[in-house]
Amino acid sequence: MTLALALALALGQYTPAEAQALFVEANDAYYKADYAAAQAKYEKLLQAGLGGPDVLFNLGTTHLAKNELGPAVLYLERARRFSDDDDIGANLAVARQRQGDQIVGADTGRPFLERLADALDERVVSVAFLLTWWLAFVCWLVFRRKLEGRLLWGLFTLALFLGGLALGAGVGAHAYVRHRIVEGVVMPATARVREYPGDAARVSFEVHAGLKVRIMEESGRYARIRLPNALEGWTEKEGLVEL
Repeated sequence: MTLALALALALGQYTPAEAQALFVEANDAYYKADYAAAQAKYEKLLQAGLGGPDVLFNLGTTHLAKNELGPAVLYLERARRFSDDDDIGANLAVARQRQGDQIVGADTGRPFLERLADALDERVVSVAFLLTWWLAFVCWLVFRRKLEGRLLWGLFTLALFLGGLALGAGVGAHAYVRHRIVEGVVMPATARVREYPGDAARVSFEVHAGLKVRIMEESGRYARIRLPNALEGWTEKEGLVEL
């Protein structure tokens, strides 16, 4: 993957040429299997505010090569929020196969809006929404002025408006998920999940590095998490990193 244009425009401690050179050096270190050096160089770019999708993807891939599933999933998921590149999805699939928690019934408890957002590409839906409403407005103007074929133009305009409403639901679903739902990744090799927030609470189950969870609320040093199959419990916040 090539360094995005935003990398060259970002403000940081490196000039665009220096940032590009560091990115290339990190890639070279990765291909030589010097994963520690590659990781350090990618992290320097992140610390300089140059964390575009390419840097995030390569850093996540480096952690995956080191079998560090927590950071691998964290950075790959962050990269996926910028881009729907197939390589990101492929590496996430590899990380999930290695991950210790194989969730049964993963989507049974997820709200409809979340499943709708996952099923629709945000950029495609947004463009289609704007285009449909623009066409509907043009057709409405034609309908008002046309003397012949008004019924056909009216039906076409109505169909476009209804399609725009349906696409608007998709745009709204993405907006809801983006602004209302907090997700995180489990970082420790094993994290205990308790019935309620407190050291004395009974441990209900355990989760492992790389599992993506929904963070529902916080209480002291604990957070209530929900697994993809709607199973819930409390675990220590320090073992979670928000996406």
